[in-house]
Amino acid sequence: MARLKEIYKKEITKELVKKFKYGNPMAVPRLVKINVNMGMGEAIQNAKVLDVASEELMAITGQRPVITKAKKAISSFKLRKGMPIGCFVTLRGDRMYHFLDRLVNIALPRVRDFRGVPGKAFDGRGNYTLGLRDQLVFPEIDFSKADKARGMNITIVTTARSDEEARELLRLLGMPFAKRGQSAVNMEEFE
Repeated sequence: MARLKEIYKKEITKELVKKFKYGNPMAVPRLVKINVNMGMGEAIQNAKVLDVASEELMAITGQRPVITKAKKAISSFKLRKGMPIGCFVTLRGDRMYHFLDRLVNIALPRVRDFRGVPGKAFDGRGNYTLGLRDQLVFPEIDFSKADKARGMNITIVTTARSDEEARELLRLLGMPFAKRGQSAVNMEEFE
């Protein structure tokens, strides 16, 4: 069992019940899945870029990504319907907890000038989305073999009914939110 999953079952559920006073143990928020998405706009000109990005995403997540294709043609971008333009992975179960553990404890502290993730990136239904500009913060990517920095979006889907419950769940899981008075690092600033 994943280390973070054990901590969730033994400690975090008790703290959440104490804070939000849930009557039913099934009402306690939990993680459902984590989506990791890499959009590759330059794959329109060079399809081999998508293969490299797919291999890197597989190294980061431990699961083979699905190639996404354009849903409709956009002539100003020279994009035709059905062209491959990105890749994504949906993590569930132990892999999800392993990935979140590595993201929180290894990858995010490696971001330059990191002061915490922004606390405003919730969608109103308890889901959190985080954008990274560089895949090199993950130790699985060899710095010498990476040809360029590629960004990714990470969406953490929970069963929480409100953003406050989801924020508390992620905080207890170790997500380093920026302090209220302190501004979080702008994810677009770091390289």
